[in-house]
Amino acid sequence: QVQLVESGGGSVQAGGSLRLSCAASGYTGSIYCMAWFRQAPGKEREGVAYTSGGRAYYADSVKGRFTISRDSAKNMLYLQMNSLKPEDTAMYYCAADGPLFCSGAYSERYLYKNWGQGTQVTVSS
Repeated sequence: QVQLVESGGGSVQAGGSLRLSCAASGYTGSIYCMAWFRQAPGKEREGVAYTSGGRAYYADSVKGRFTISRDSAKNMLYLQMNSLKPEDTAMYYCAADGPLFCSGAYSERYLYKNWGQGTQVTVSS
């Protein structure tokens, strides 16, 4: 059973940066998609960044501002968030064991088998 623990959330002003980390215990095969999702109050959980096999994919809303990276040796997943906006405010979740090589409908949250508890990011204007 894979366990995921996120950290690094906090409160920042618009334009600031944060780096989220996700520590994975148990096996997380690098061929399976790992991702960061977020959920704002009253909204659906949405995917923001995905990675597998050294490739990364991003939602249009964060492209150019967020960078996802993975350290397989340390079983860590990261999300570097720059130029943060108030609309980035949400609970951020790490997800693992998604589609093989992030193929197909990799942005669909139901395709990910393992989830962390989330870390809150608040961006003030």
